[in-house]
Amino acid sequence: MELTKEQYERIEKYLPKQRGNVRINNLQFLNAILYVAENGCKWRALPKEYGSWHTIYMRMNRWSKNGVLDRVFAALQAEGIINIDVDVVCLDSTTVKVHPDACGALKKGGKQAIGRSRGGLTTKIHTLAACERFAINFSLSSGAANDSPQGLRLLHFTPPGKQKQFLLMDRAYSGKKMRKTAVELGYAPVVPPKRNYKEKWEYDEERYKQRNEIERFFRRLKRFRRIFTRYDKLDIIFSGFILLAMIIDSFV
Repeated sequence: MELTKEQYERIEKYLPKQRGNVRINNLQFLNAILYVAENGCKWRALPKEYGSWHTIYMRMNRWSKNGVLDRVFAALQAEGIINIDVDVVCLDSTTVKVHPDACGALKKGGKQAIGRSRGGLTTKIHTLAACERFAINFSLSSGAANDSPQGLRLLHFTPPGKQKQFLLMDRAYSGKKMRKTAVELGYAPVVPPKRNYKEKWEYDEERYKQRNEIERFFRRLKRFRRIFTRYDKLDIIFSGFILLAMIIDSFV
């Protein structure tokens, strides 16, 4: 999988301008990290035709810290290339295994979203998705973190669209605070009550079937082996691969 010249031209203006004698242009760089994302290989195993693995890694590190891919993704949303003007959005999370090589980040880098759960070392990707292909926003947490507080945080950073949006959530988000906050922010929550709740409520079961779209979104996201298994010590680099995958999906 590689970006074509036509696809690259759609995002070129949002990328840092290259000055001086640069051996690896931005298109070559993006295809290099796309290769790493798709194949899940080590940086040192990057084929030589993509250039120096160290140069690629350092630029990925720099772009991630400077929020380059965040800006590209936001710009695509603003342009409508990634269509989020929909009446139904889904909130859910997926868990990814953390490879032992991803442990041991320096403390000065801050706490990373890696935790120990029944499945071992894991990271959760919390996502608000418009459909099976396009995410609106996402965040990371340790695998042992509860879904509801993370979902609340994600909603606060993602105001609903201009038209009324139904918010489809599974039972992990069925708490009273979660439903109340969703309504206050302008969403119409569609979530079934937990089986052990004394308080029951009706919900649109037919519309709720659309929640499988976010499961299909996660399936698409995890076709990139670098996301299916986390190999990166730093959240910011791991998030960079997730952003790249979501940008690539906007072209397919």
